Amino acid sequence: MRCADTNSPVPTSPAHAPRPHAPAPAPAVPHRTGRRVTVAVYASDPILRVGVVHQLRQRPEIELVPDLDADTAQVSLVTVDSVDDETAALLYRLRHNPDTRTGLVVGTFESGDALQRAIECGVSAVLRRAEADQDRLLRLVLAIANGEGVLPGDLLAKLLDHVGSLQRSALDPRSVSLSTLTAREADMLRLVSEGLDTAEIARKTSYSERTVKNVLHEVITRLQLRNRTHAVGYALRNGLI
Repeated sequence: MRCADTNSPVPTSPAHAPRPHAPAPAPAVPHRTGRRVTVAVYASDPILRVGVVHQLRQRPEIELVPDLDADTAQVSLVTVDSVDDETAALLYRLRHNPDTRTGLVVGTFESGDALQRAIECGVSAVLRRAEADQDRLLRLVLAIANGEGVLPGDLLAKLLDHVGSLQRSALDPRSVSLSTLTAREADMLRLVSEGLDTAEIARKTSYSERTVKNVLHEVITRLQLRNRTHAVGYALRNGLI
């Protein structure tokens, strides 16, 4: 599976003020609940988190859940500067939570690959952080809760261009094939992506802690990666787990 298996665990001030926009009609509360939408906010830094929480807390349609209950939220809203390996690992974990759907408020996508990576990690809606005023955040959250996908038109075009480029590369006989992982290596990296440490992986797989360390070290060394987080990001990005 791809991703770590790509509108689209707050908040720094936007790089510039949100662009003016015409008033939009007040969004309806999702039909499937008839109650407030429960939302968990994840952020790459505390300032980003404070900003998003402050805007959503003022809306009667939204119920923010405490960190300890984050896994029970209908909507997980992840706010970051960019989609790096740590963000991808978080998105991948959220993807496997059946109780939540994920939205991404992002500063920038550095490449089409980063956008594709986010979508493949289970993101169903994307909003640029510079455009994340209260009304747009609310519309994003309610759309996610209703099972809708949201992706700005220019990002959709960027994604399609990137996918087309990948398809053309795949047809090129000179293209380099992806490195592969053994079933054991893939299983261990998948557990790392879910936040398990060495001892927990050992218990889960019935291997010794030394074996777990050796297997992960072999993957990191063979693929010339920096650490476990980098290895998880690499594997997700290239569809190795």
